[in-house]
Amino acid sequence: MARSHTGGAFPAPVPELDQPLARLLGRATADQLARQLSVSTIGQLLDHFPRRYMPRGELTPFSELRIDQQVTIVAEVVSASTRQMRSRRGSITDVVITDRVSSDPRLLFEDAEPAPGRTMRLSFFNAWTAARDLPPGTHALFSGKVGLYNGAVTMTNPHYAILDPDAPEAGESAEERAGRPIPIYPATAKLTTDKIARAVHSLLPVVDFAAVPDPLPESIREREGLMGLEEAYWQVHRPRDTRAHGEARRRFRYQEAFLLQCALARRRAELAAHPTTARPGTPDGLLAKFDAALPFELTAGQRAVGEELAAELAGTHPMNRLLQGDVGAGKTLVALRAMLQVVDSGAQAALLAPTEVLAGQHHGSVLRSLGPLAHGGQLGGDPDGTQVVLLTGSMGAAARKRALLQIASGEAGIVIGTHALLSEVVQFADLGLVVVDEQHRFGVEQRDRLRDKAGRPPHLLVMTATPIPRTVAMTVFGDLDVSVLDQLPAGRQPIATHTVGLVEHPAWEQRLWRRAREEIDAGRQVYVVAPKIGDDDEAPPAGSLAESARAAAAEDEEAEAPMASVAWLAELIARQPVLDGVRAEVLHGRLDPVQKARLMEDFASGVVQLLVCTTVVEVGVDVPNATLMIIVDADRFGISQLHQLRGRIGRGGHAGTCLLVTRRPAEHPSRERIEVVAGSTDGFALARADLELRREGDILGAAQSGGRSTLRLLRALDDAELIERARRDAVTLLGEDPGLDEHPELAEAIERYLAPDAEAFLDRG
Repeated sequence: MARSHTGGAFPAPVPELDQPLARLLGRATADQLARQLSVSTIGQLLDHFPRRYMPRGELTPFSELRIDQQVTIVAEVVSASTRQMRSRRGSITDVVITDRVSSDPRLLFEDAEPAPGRTMRLSFFNAWTAARDLPPGTHALFSGKVGLYNGAVTMTNPHYAILDPDAPEAGESAEERAGRPIPIYPATAKLTTDKIARAVHSLLPVVDFAAVPDPLPESIREREGLMGLEEAYWQVHRPRDTRAHGEARRRFRYQEAFLLQCALARRRAELAAHPTTARPGTPDGLLAKFDAALPFELTAGQRAVGEELAAELAGTHPMNRLLQGDVGAGKTLVALRAMLQVVDSGAQAALLAPTEVLAGQHHGSVLRSLGPLAHGGQLGGDPDGTQVVLLTGSMGAAARKRALLQIASGEAGIVIGTHALLSEVVQFADLGLVVVDEQHRFGVEQRDRLRDKAGRPPHLLVMTATPIPRTVAMTVFGDLDVSVLDQLPAGRQPIATHTVGLVEHPAWEQRLWRRAREEIDAGRQVYVVAPKIGDDDEAPPAGSLAESARAAAAEDEEAEAPMASVAWLAELIARQPVLDGVRAEVLHGRLDPVQKARLMEDFASGVVQLLVCTTVVEVGVDVPNATLMIIVDADRFGISQLHQLRGRIGRGGHAGTCLLVTRRPAEHPSRERIEVVAGSTDGFALARADLELRREGDILGAAQSGGRSTLRLLRALDDAELIERARRDAVTLLGEDPGLDEHPELAEAIERYLAPDAEAFLDRG
């Protein structure tokens, strides 16, 4: 029998972290962990780390609680009583708890019961044991959803777990137990933090850590002063004190950074090991003619990045580069110059766009930029030019067949398209460069399908208009070289951004529509953006924007106005006398692709003066005459999304104005995001602020990695120096042992860390 760290006897140790939990914890517990947390093995449960720790004697301030939030708190019981229900059979047990903080009459907490501080009433329906288990003076964990009843904060039928320092475990003194911090785990309503803690605590003593190799080389552990693996697992889950869990988490943060950087370095080495065809271009080809005809000077950043790309395209190892830059920094121009170099080398370039609207915009922009060079072999075209072909899913049969023939024959040097390019029927003559616009909108399999259409690995250029701080780029796109465009081309006009709070200033709503009319009368165009499309059977709110907010608050002071939709805003705008005679149309993702394309053409040409739309215009849509954007319910969008939307205006010779309309009160947390965007037009500063508010979990979540967040403890902003050190260690180790033949424990740990959901995370490059 094995002995625990506290002296108890346990079953024989289990040597492998990959073993299923059912054998050790029982089928019922294992099934619940699998259903609720997607945790099914010993290693997965050990790696389900606490999200925070609470000192055992410290109570949770009730002022930190938020309505409708699922919480776990520590509180002291003041009283417990049971009474029969009047309207139906059964009983209610009322338990009054306190945080021992003096009552504040400005807060919505009930203080009817005599208490040593602020109190909250909990209600247990037909819970016969609650009154017995929770006598006055008891300290307990309470987990449940925070609600309101008769104006007072409450919880109904919360789960509870008693914290009793006078009942230590075997071999542990009461003082030792009282000093242990309480781990609070990421939990669900059905699988609470104390249940997870019990499962982990029963598991720790039966793992044979001697049979689990440490993935961190001993030299690195000693240099960094890191705990060994066994001690780290014990102290992260059952810390003896605050310092111990801090040291354990430091060890696992470094381990996570090291595993990730090793995996990225290995991936990068694998890509570099496959040779490709050099695409050096020609001195007097399409690129030279294009540059000679440019009516403006390239920025210093565009020239520098262009030289980087040109050198890599001329090499025999595949280029794998991320090009990031702020909205309007000229990334598409840089990519077009790279595509022309490849065409000059006798190959083809493909640009993959996430939407038909954006693909159409790119196609039109490339045709206009190249002029006669885009019509090679056609009447009026440059005899040395090429063909630029668009391929989308909505094309007619004849146009699609013609495009497929031009692509397969090589007649089309530049191919622009959507997911339709990934179809098996699309065959390239010689694909030399793949450009992916807004990479995060594509799945890994989709992007790789396009790369597989080349005989040899093509060069790859990934573009993103969402600037990423360096350490985050190193973590998210660690297997790509990163180029940054941080200058805006000459002629880009400033965009003034203002918050329009209709709760505080309802009269500003009419000024919104008057401002729109002023822009239209000046010959400009206007976007009005909504967070959703709206359904045909959805009853629109009564009255105006401001009136809908007031009506909701009148019914319930906690209620919010329904989210604005395109359908409702179009109806609202049609009722505004100040906008009489204005040609307004709606654009959203549910429209027929042909109709979407026609609407964008009409808006670009000025036929449509006001466009009510969703975020379908967020990326790539370029209408230089659009100068005003009104984003309704801007608090429903993220910082990066607001910045992307704002980038659609001010693209011509006129200054732009962006109005961020909100119907939430000034103290609402979402208002912080709006104020951040209103205060800066620096995309890199906004990206950092976005990460600080959202953390990396969102930016590395399902939309980008194909599953839950790949990062567990690591924080790309906070742990910048640690990531730098781990990257250097990984590069050094892989340089000495590329196949990890001498470090099998590291190779195994990388596979365990990545599988199953993070493989896509690495393969995004």
